[in-house]
Amino acid sequence: MHSSVPPLAVSCQTPDRATVRRRPFHRSPRKRRRHGLFVGVLVFLSAGFLLAAERPNLVVIMTDDMGYADVGFNGCKDIPTPNIDRIAKSGVRCTSGYVGYSVCGPSRAAFMTGRYGQRFGFERNPQYRTQDPNMGLPKEERTIGEALKPVGYVSGVVGKWHLGAHKSNHPLNRGFDTFYGHLGGGHQYFPDLLTLKDSYAAKNESESYCTWILKNHTAVPPRKYLTEEFSEAAVEFVTANQKKPFFLFLSYNAPHGPLHATEKYLKRFPQLSGKRKTYAAMVSCVDDGVGELLNKLDELKLTENTIVFFLSDNGGPEKKNGSDNGALRGGKGSAYDGGFRVPFAVQWKGVIPAGRDFDKPVSSLDIMGTIADLAGVKADPVRPLDGVNLIPYLTGENDGTPHKAIYLRKFDGGVHTVRSGNYKMHRYRKRNSVVLYDLDKDIGEARNIASQHPETVQTLEALRVKWDSELVEPRFLGLIHTPEWQAKIKRKKEAEKRQKKRDKETR
Repeated sequence: MHSSVPPLAVSCQTPDRATVRRRPFHRSPRKRRRHGLFVGVLVFLSAGFLLAAERPNLVVIMTDDMGYADVGFNGCKDIPTPNIDRIAKSGVRCTSGYVGYSVCGPSRAAFMTGRYGQRFGFERNPQYRTQDPNMGLPKEERTIGEALKPVGYVSGVVGKWHLGAHKSNHPLNRGFDTFYGHLGGGHQYFPDLLTLKDSYAAKNESESYCTWILKNHTAVPPRKYLTEEFSEAAVEFVTANQKKPFFLFLSYNAPHGPLHATEKYLKRFPQLSGKRKTYAAMVSCVDDGVGELLNKLDELKLTENTIVFFLSDNGGPEKKNGSDNGALRGGKGSAYDGGFRVPFAVQWKGVIPAGRDFDKPVSSLDIMGTIADLAGVKADPVRPLDGVNLIPYLTGENDGTPHKAIYLRKFDGGVHTVRSGNYKMHRYRKRNSVVLYDLDKDIGEARNIASQHPETVQTLEALRVKWDSELVEPRFLGLIHTPEWQAKIKRKKEAEKRQKKRDKETR
């Protein structure tokens, strides 16, 4: 816990009365003004230090493309995650934890601002454009780092950024004090594959995967497997800033592809093979890093004054990386729960009761809502947060529901999604149809009950219309619109067509 301000020293020694010359208390107006100013400054500084001492640290650990069922606290059997599970055991497992979008960039934009990205046009994965200031998070939107800086926090990002590669969107230009990571949407993991020194010389997403790591603004060559590098950097940040209120965003790019793992971790899974084996090794390395960070918080006696969130940025792309979303339908990129319902746990020892499940829907947007409220961040009336302070709900102080509804819009796919309570509705623009699911009875979104509950559809549709009226269209063409990605999609479709033909011939 941060040390509080010691009481002012007061001398109790009484001078010899015979040596004291009595005189009336009097100061000139100038001296009185100086005295009042001095006292005011002391009061202000003391209050500031006390507030800093009472404000909690915030650590957000975010994985990349991790499946809902790929952690022990959500029932995973073949990949042990004892350290990630510590967060849930010491705090709360949020069984209906959602993120702001079902792919990386827009999800991170929503988390980082506490606002749905559709409000400010961040609805696609940004292209890697170092010369385009509009290809990323708008300057008008306030990041968690920008929100916390005026109230005395030191903030750092370790790992993946993916909110814009232009220098104006570099983390140090968006409210953060330190950065050790990469600007794009993914990265090679082994040092010998990082052949491009300058991040700003990369011409596209593929080249950005091969850049050196940025330490603030300086390119440095990683010494080891990237996940281990990021874990070490996170521990170093906490150690260096233990005397101040801090925010650490530990943003692992694992287990996002490419699927790379070291022999040390592959050996842990002799029973697995193929993508699942490599994926498991990558997750296991992340878990070790989480353990190192939690152990450091314990060692520095910071655990009871630190809120720790663990989550993935979106659901797992099961076929692509070997992840597992369990009973949830769909995966990364989908409006089904497998796309944006993620492993989600929160720990604040001594405040949040340990070992509980919280089943009402919560959102990654609530991370900004939580720390902004606890740290005394001044609200922006022009851009109000969608996220709320979760702590009263997780402690049981407030037995209500954090959100009337959870929303998703996929502009390019023509899908609107609203979840309210146990009901979830999808409206498909192109075919002008609506489906409704009861997630309590049908977690896999398999049985459409819209015709049986027209009044529920009407209620959710009214929520959708109101929310949609507050949104804007995407402000930039995404990664999927580049010639490279269009060619990749074409090759994939052609391969699927050839496979179907072969399957037909062998029957």
